[in-house]
Amino acid sequence: MTSKLVDLKTAVQIREELRREGKRVVFANGCFDVIHGGHVSYLQDARAHGDALIVAVNSDVSERGLKGPTRPIYGEKDRVAILAAIRFVDYLLLFDEPTVDHLLEALRPDAHAKGTDYTKETVPEREVAERLGIEVYIAGPPKENSSKTVIATVLERYGDEG
Repeated sequence: MTSKLVDLKTAVQIREELRREGKRVVFANGCFDVIHGGHVSYLQDARAHGDALIVAVNSDVSERGLKGPTRPIYGEKDRVAILAAIRFVDYLLLFDEPTVDHLLEALRPDAHAKGTDYTKETVPEREVAERLGIEVYIAGPPKENSSKTVIATVLERYGDEG
């Protein structure tokens, strides 16, 4: 898919190398279906909070489980390719689970960034992050759009025109 896409074992090795170099690693995650400006500003702010950004992307199976049978709009290969083109995304991982608890356990980043649709109290992985001493960081400007609203706008404006 892309040279930025790595498996978990490789991501852990990269994380350890970055730690030895004294670099701060930020971890972010999401579905990133129908990527929009909110995704970009979230990731840009997350990356600015450290020296490297590792982004975990929900696999097609995982997103379908979270969002329903009509999702994703874009398959994981397309979503990863788009994210890889963003210069401040350093590494990408695909994952099948509904949360990234296991990825936080394995990677132990310095910070776990979530978008502004969360608060520090509502981050699903908050307890794991706190137990591991990982900072929970709310990144990006206030949420003004989502993939869901983009999809709804397209359907409203174009309906069956396809």
